[in-house]
Amino acid sequence: MHRPRSDPTSTGHTSPDTTGPRRRAWAVWCCGAALLAGCATPLPSERSDAAPPIAVPGSWAVRPAGHADADSAPIDGAALARWWRSFDDPLLGELVERALAANTDLQLARSRVIQARALRDVSAAAASPNLDLSGSVGTSQSGRGSSALRSNSWRAGLDASWEIDVWGRLGAGTRAAELDLATSRADRATTEAGVAAEVGLAYVQLRGSQRQLRIARDNLAALEQTAQLTQWRAQAGLVSSLDAEQARASTAQQRASIGPLQNSVVQAEHRIAVLLGQPPGTLRALLGSADERITPPIPLAAPMPAGVPAQVLRQRPDVRAAELAIDAESQRLAASRAAGRPSFAISGTLALQAATLGALGNPAATLATLGAAVNWPLFDGGARAAQIQAQQAVQAQAQIRYQAAVLTALEDVENALADQIYTQSRLAAYEAGVASARNALLLARQRYQAGLVDFSTLLEAQRTALSLDNGLVAAQTDLSLGRIRLNKALGGGWAEEE
Repeated sequence: MHRPRSDPTSTGHTSPDTTGPRRRAWAVWCCGAALLAGCATPLPSERSDAAPPIAVPGSWAVRPAGHADADSAPIDGAALARWWRSFDDPLLGELVERALAANTDLQLARSRVIQARALRDVSAAAASPNLDLSGSVGTSQSGRGSSALRSNSWRAGLDASWEIDVWGRLGAGTRAAELDLATSRADRATTEAGVAAEVGLAYVQLRGSQRQLRIARDNLAALEQTAQLTQWRAQAGLVSSLDAEQARASTAQQRASIGPLQNSVVQAEHRIAVLLGQPPGTLRALLGSADERITPPIPLAAPMPAGVPAQVLRQRPDVRAAELAIDAESQRLAASRAAGRPSFAISGTLALQAATLGALGNPAATLATLGAAVNWPLFDGGARAAQIQAQQAVQAQAQIRYQAAVLTALEDVENALADQIYTQSRLAAYEAGVASARNALLLARQRYQAGLVDFSTLLEAQRTALSLDNGLVAAQTDLSLGRIRLNKALGGGWAEEE
């Protein structure tokens, strides 16, 4: 069958005798492009076997005695996402919500999501046809003097080009960019969960330090009274000067313990302010002071069921981000392999070109071109093979990071569960001892005033009561801190954003 000869990259003015061949050429190329586009199939994602999958246990290794059913109960996702609402402290919820709106780290994470979305759109646009509008005007001269010839050229055109994604290279790049966007969203969720937990931890530490500071000041006042009483008794000859010196030394020691506690309160206040995107010291009035007679209590919430490990791994945004990163690198590996195969592109131009501006409207000024190109890399000194090998290594690294994320998630929950068990036991012991220590101190003080016991007995009773009071507050603080860490380890503290 005879086929008309034509140069797909040739240019020339449209004329009646070439209209038919050019139309046939356009039809041939359009049909070819449609067939190639229809045959274009993405390369399958490839996952290397460098990192074997982790066997996720069916239950947690650490469980409170008699609470196995509660630990394996389903987790309330909505309650876990906003765990601070379950604490008996409205101010804690207010601070967390303000931090989620104004924290600088979270603003950066949201900005990275916007960046990843834009890069996804750029990658998707690479697979679409490009259409450009162009125009030019120029003049040329040949010869010199009176014999010089000068000519002008006016041109306005519409240029189109399209790389046909036969082997799925562009599609793999777009899917990788889409997965990068999902990964950045998961990273944003990880940051959100971290910010919420940091605010909660700083707030609980603040309340614990405030209560310990109040205990220290109350004990200092009691020691000062005891030291004054001992001084009077020493002056009256009822006790030795050794008792008076011991009383003054104990008072000075207690006074010295107040400074570190004040420092802890101030630093916690500063930390909360910075987490809320504000300068240090701006929240002091809102957070209260240990100078007040009524110190705010340490916030506490009921423990959250731990669920099962597989459920936790699905909820943790850092684990989700690590898994998405594997898929993204798999798509990039597919794109790298496809880059070594032939690429096909078509291009065309429809333009008007004439020697004068007014002549651009003449039919003879019409210029149409159509072109096709094939690019098949044959030899590059092994560069492309090295790129594929490098991408395989990157994919293997992503799988190893996923393994690490899973193991870290399991470790976080196990540690948080163990912390809750042992802190609860410690708290119960302190609660049982505090009442007895306070009664013993009251009896020792009464008997010392009556001259029935020596000063060392009173001093020991005071030290024991102070130690148990501080231990009780520390255990209450640690229990609340542990519950916040458990909520974070279970994958709480974040919610999906549109």
